[in-house]
Amino acid sequence: MMLCKLSLKNIKKSIKDYAIYFFTLILGVAIFYVFNALESQTVLMDVSSSTKEIIKLMMTMLSSVSIFVSFILGFLIIYASRFLMKRRNKEFGIYLTLGMSKRKISMILFFETLFIGFLSLIVGLGLGVILSQFMSLFVANMFEADLTKFAFVFSSSACTKTIIYFSIMYLIVMIFNTFSISKCKLIDLLQGAKKSETIKLKNPILCILIFIISCIILGRAYYIVAFDTLSLQYAKDIIKPILMGVVSTFFIFWSFSGLILRITQSSKKFYYKGLNSFTLRQFSSKINTTVFSTTIICLMLFVTICLLSSCLTIKNSMNANIKELAPVDVMFTTTMNMDKYYDNFRSYGWNDNQIKNSHYTTKEMFSLFDFDITKYLRDYIEVNTYATPDLTMNHTLGSKLNQIRTSFPFLQYDTMESIMKISDYNKVARFYGNEEYSLNSNEYMIVADFKSMIEVRNIALENHETINLFGHTLKPKYDSCQDGFVEMSSNHINTGIIIVPDNVIDEDYLIQNHLIGNYKTQDKNEITEIENNINTLAKDPKSKEYLLPSGTTKLSIKEATVGLTAMVTFIGLYLGIIFLISSAAILGLKELSESSDNKERFRMLRKIGTDEKMINKALFRQIGIFFMLPLILALIHSVFGIKFAMVILEVFGDEQLLLSIIMTSVFIVFIYGGYFLITYYCSKNIIKERY
Repeated sequence: MMLCKLSLKNIKKSIKDYAIYFFTLILGVAIFYVFNALESQTVLMDVSSSTKEIIKLMMTMLSSVSIFVSFILGFLIIYASRFLMKRRNKEFGIYLTLGMSKRKISMILFFETLFIGFLSLIVGLGLGVILSQFMSLFVANMFEADLTKFAFVFSSSACTKTIIYFSIMYLIVMIFNTFSISKCKLIDLLQGAKKSETIKLKNPILCILIFIISCIILGRAYYIVAFDTLSLQYAKDIIKPILMGVVSTFFIFWSFSGLILRITQSSKKFYYKGLNSFTLRQFSSKINTTVFSTTIICLMLFVTICLLSSCLTIKNSMNANIKELAPVDVMFTTTMNMDKYYDNFRSYGWNDNQIKNSHYTTKEMFSLFDFDITKYLRDYIEVNTYATPDLTMNHTLGSKLNQIRTSFPFLQYDTMESIMKISDYNKVARFYGNEEYSLNSNEYMIVADFKSMIEVRNIALENHETINLFGHTLKPKYDSCQDGFVEMSSNHINTGIIIVPDNVIDEDYLIQNHLIGNYKTQDKNEITEIENNINTLAKDPKSKEYLLPSGTTKLSIKEATVGLTAMVTFIGLYLGIIFLISSAAILGLKELSESSDNKERFRMLRKIGTDEKMINKALFRQIGIFFMLPLILALIHSVFGIKFAMVILEVFGDEQLLLSIIMTSVFIVFIYGGYFLITYYCSKNIIKERY
């Protein structure tokens, strides 16, 4: 009973000085509950069956991510406990001096961890339940569910999972604390606060050499991921620049930490101004732990910035893409004249009858199944696409082919190009609300919206490469690709369509017929019923003789886009916020521990006449150095990291990148900056004790 009372008294005393620790535990519990409660919230939504499958997949992925998150939070709690114990070394030393056994001290820590865990779980779960209601509205809005059915939701499964995971974490902390107490010595407990770590790195020449080498290695890693992505052919190839970045980051901090004191001492005016000498000495006195922890935090911040920026870019871009790239309700495509290229189409799994009977347009093919698609459409157009083995990318790239092959060896250069009449393309452009074009009888142009392929094609277009098509020699009207597309999608996938004058086309090379239109109805349920009726045609015995037109609808694009957007957004936010909180919390806890250790040093400053304003300013700068150093290098890393991420994700478009970076900056300022301010004010409170 006495040990319980002592534990409660210690907790009450610690809450004032270590608000960050309790705040982080509560926040961790709340976030863990919120993201694991999504399943209970989405069950109540009135959404389509395909959307339900997407939500089910999303929850499976979030459950897997939660396991990873629990390891991060577990590490954070153990790390925090280490500093809390260090803060109380002298207290434990006094206990031992007074005759208390290490077993009883361990019991005190056991009860403290138990009470802290119980308190953080209760408050965190309460906060999580409240925040999850707002998340329900966000999820419902993202999936366009019926908000009139919104109701208060408590997820018992998420609550149970949160309690189990955090109980395991606290149990590990209890074991860790018991082990730490059993290994400690009385002299170390009583004198630990007076010890400073030895500054081992004294040779400035060695520091400069290591710093320069590290910067060169880091620069090489930047170059590989940002400008030499073709060398990253396989997933394993990215490991090399990652390792280069990690190692160089560590040694940059290691060498910089050894140099900073020498550099500032060379400027007497700066070094002896105010309390600069005190602040810099404080920083240097903890150099060993600073270098390692700063490296870890820098890398975590880097991952956070790239993760949040990338996932928000995908979300924002894909939402914008739906309006731009799916401007009408439906597009049906029928592949025709497949028997001209028999072997090519057998590889797709189509049977001989389907290939031989591929001489019908989209409307005619539906008619063969006794289905009139036009009666469901308010308006529609029909256009054709052509292809010939005599016009592949090998031909359109002309004299630049070898140069481009060297730079882009993985492209399929023998694939037949898609060809359209200028009148057909303009018909589509007019229907979509896009720009229309005109051509002279001896000209051609290329429309595309896939960024990498635009760069490839522009090399040839800038060289004014001519093409030979159906006995006509054509020159490019423009020296670059023009923006445009025909096939509806959620992403920029048009790698290039060759647009030529109508009189050039040979109708014998018709390869696809497209029917593009808008439904008469805009009711979601009625549209779903129409599309279900079309899907049932696949069960018709005629489907073995004739190949049904493939369909792309705005509704299916929207559902798929929303599903992918939701998965990317939630997983990105989940990991990003956890990484950001962990980084800031580790720094905050470390600085609070440093402030506790340095309390006597600040007291000495007051004794020699230093006013409170100068002391607070020195404290602010000291904490600012620790918070800003990893953030500055993480921001530099992120410039190249985001550039690499955009190369991988360019199919989604990067038009919304700036907005995503702004949103990420808001997260960092709010969370990271908030932890900085809390750390500063808590540290001020610590150094003012018994003054």
